Amino acid sequence: MIYNRTYFDKDQAKEINNILGNSFSFLQALKFRGIGSSRFIIDSVSKKLSHTINEVSDTNYCSIELRPNGILVNITQQINLFSWLIPYYKLVIFNSNTFSIHANGSYIKMVKDKNYLNNKSFITKMLKFRQDSL
Repeated sequence: MIYNRTYFDKDQAKEINNILGNSFSFLQALKFRGIGSSRFIIDSVSKKLSHTINEVSDTNYCSIELRPNGILVNITQQINLFSWLIPYYKLVIFNSNTFSIHANGSYIKMVKDKNYLNNKSFITKMLKFRQDSL
């Protein structure tokens, strides 16, 4: 599921919370030493996600937020914010020449650069959350 979250919408927020669970509290975020990644540079996306990235030669970025039952992949497109909701049971991660996240036949591939290296501990944390939820 992909949502345009540029503007706050109560119904949309309830739907996201029903699927992925409520955001972690401030104290929980401190306990986990953060629940969000720094930004990744997007290398490519599947056809279903192609409307969420800039078509011009801009660099596209995304970040990941942990939730109790899944992750939110936040993709910025100029002034718009798109969120891809992925429950843990649908989350598949590949680590090859690029770091990629797959779910429901869609994928997003991210460049392995210094941003990826800075997010290594976050990726480990995300994999642990996924493992614990299954």
